[in-house]
Amino acid sequence: MPGRKWTVDEKMNIVLEGMMPGANISEVCRRHGVAQSL
Repeated sequence: MPGRKWTVDEKMNIVLEGMMPGANISEVCRRHGVAQSL
């Protein structure tokens, strides 16, 4: 089963969201369908 392909912009937005002060990484991952281990 092939994995999900994110665009560069999508990846950047997810990373920046996770770096925001007070960001909950578990919630960010869940919202975007990303495994926490990634």
